[in-house]
Amino acid sequence: MQDTDPICGLCHRPIPSGVPQSLHHLIPKLRGGKSGPTVLLHQICHSEIHATLTEAELARNFNTLDALRTHPRLEKFVVRVSKRPPAFRSKIPKGPRKSKR
Repeated sequence: MQDTDPICGLCHRPIPSGVPQSLHHLIPKLRGGKSGPTVLLHQICHSEIHATLTEAELARNFNTLDALRTHPRLEKFVVRVSKRPPAFRSKIPKGPRKSKR
């Protein structure tokens, strides 16, 4: 890890070079967020967001990092993943799940 490693917007862990990462549109592109704000995330964090919430839920209720962190499943995910090294990778369920909020 270097001091210049970017920090994941969701879990606040560094993203070392070589670790899969991606930009998350806070408002989904298909819901009008194509040129809106984005945040850099670990790929595992990005995948968990999209496995948890639909695009409609993201656009309506979870379009900020603070809001994402309040979702019960994502809150538990962040606690769990924050105990792992920054390069930790795991399988994430595919497809948006129904939110149990």
